[in-house]
This record gives sequence, structure tokens and C-alpha cells, in this order.
Amino acid sequence: MSANVFQRMVVIAAVFMSAIIPLSAAADVGMPAPEIAASRWLNSTPKSIAELKGRVALIHFWTFGCYNCRNVEPHVKEWHRQYAERGLTVIGVHTPETAYERDVANVERYLHDHDIQYPIAIDGDFTTWKRYATTAWPTWYLIDKRGILRHVHVGEGAYAETEHEIQSLLSED
Repeated sequence: MSANVFQRMVVIAAVFMSAIIPLSAAADVGMPAPEIAASRWLNSTPKSIAELKGRVALIHFWTFGCYNCRNVEPHVKEWHRQYAERGLTVIGVHTPETAYERDVANVERYLHDHDIQYPIAIDGDFTTWKRYATTAWPTWYLIDKRGILRHVHVGEGAYAETEHEIQSLLSED
């Protein structure tokens, strides 16, 4: 393949991806958190950002077939277990990467098999993904008690840093 053909393919791919996943930031630290739009909720009735005021929220974008998401999963479950009674609400936003992950029955099976008990918003049309300007799985956002976005992390890692942020936000008035 010539370099010229390859460059054209890269440009076409970039244009296509920008239509699907906008790169402009809609959810910036310090701004009000965007609303969660979901076609369906599992483990919970629908949650709104306004309803979460007075609590700290961890909004976790994931999909069950993602290797990196599976590596993050034990940490998110532990934060839910450890901090829910102290004021943390974990919401998983399941945004499917493959056709198999789009089947809600497969998501339900995964939640059961992995004992995930926190609320899961099904974001099959990427509406919430786009509102938060998410670009990768996994990504999580921490929202303070006033509904303001305070911390973002993309990918694996930064577990101690995130837990410190959770503790700090929980201690705020």
C-alpha cells in the first residue's frame, strides 16, 4: 500500500470516528456533570444528576467484553462496597463496543455472574458517552455533592489517586 493511500485511509477513518465520538470536551472538570441518558437501567430505577446532589458520584463508562474494563472492575466494586454507605453512588454506564455487548440479556448475565450490584445505565446509542465526551473504555468521572465534575481518569490505574479523590469529596460539606 502506498503512503498516499494510507494517508487517505487515515483521514477517512478520522472523519468517520469524529462523527461517532466527538473529540470536543462536553464534560470538563469544574463544569456541571452532564445528564445520564439511558435506554434502560439495570439494578436500579433511573438516576438523574439532580437526584444525586448531596452524594458523590462515580460515573464509570465500561463494556463487559473490554479486557481493560475487566481489570478495573474489582476496584470499582470495592469502592461501591466500601463507600456507598458513606455517600458514594457508583453508576456504571455500559456502552457496548460490539454487537454481542449490545444484547442487554448478555449484560444482565454478566452482572449476575460477576456480582455487580450498583446501578447500570444502558447506553447503546452512545448518548451519555457523547455528553461526557468519553473517548475510551474504561473511563470514570467523579462528581461532587453539588453535581460538579471534579476528576476524570481514562484507562486502567490511578486507583490510589481515585480512592483519595473519593475520600476527599466525601469529606466536603
